[in-house]
Amino acid sequence: MRVEPVTEDVLVDRLVARVLRHPPSDGAPGGATRLLVDGHPSTHPDALADRLVAPLRAAGRPVARVRVQDFWRPASLRLEHGREDPDALLDAWIDVAGLNREVLDAVGPGGPGRYLPSLRDPATSRSTRAAYVDAEPGLVVVLDGSLSLGRGLAVDLTAHLAVRAATLARRTTPEDAWTLAAYARYDDEVRPGETADVVVRVDDARHPALVVP
Repeated sequence: MRVEPVTEDVLVDRLVARVLRHPPSDGAPGGATRLLVDGHPSTHPDALADRLVAPLRAAGRPVARVRVQDFWRPASLRLEHGREDPDALLDAWIDVAGLNREVLDAVGPGGPGRYLPSLRDPATSRSTRAAYVDAEPGLVVVLDGSLSLGRGLAVDLTAHLAVRAATLARRTTPEDAWTLAAYARYDDEVRPGETADVVVRVDDARHPALVVP
């Protein structure tokens, strides 16, 4: 295993190339490919996911840009044990069944071929009232989220933005310090830096580095 320093542009190019050469989820031409970009909010997995959209479309692939936080469980359930419960943050915030049903399984093998771009507003917990969208042939679902690996999401490719525990503690504000226990458990139980298909070290956000097996 080695670590290869790359620019942000090179990182985007490598991820796009990985998606383009990955077999569709059903193995048939025109099938969907589902990519999850995972990372602590301070690593900005959303920004990386956003940057993948244009080059994928330029390569002729339609893209569904989806956010895990738009499929959080209702606040009454995810905050059942309080607003600062690290175990709930890890185990109970993501509506895995809903995200699979409405997006990932929906565009996968045997699915109805139409997906819901969002389910709930993460701030208000109210329905976004989004309309269903028909999945175009060759669709790429680009999904971003935190604490999202190992949850049972039906994805084909995973990328993880990795940081050391000391870096994470330094970037976390005092009011969010309670979340550190959830990320420590995540690293210990899921080991995202070892299990993701693509691992990028971003302790220095200006100089990402690909972990190459």
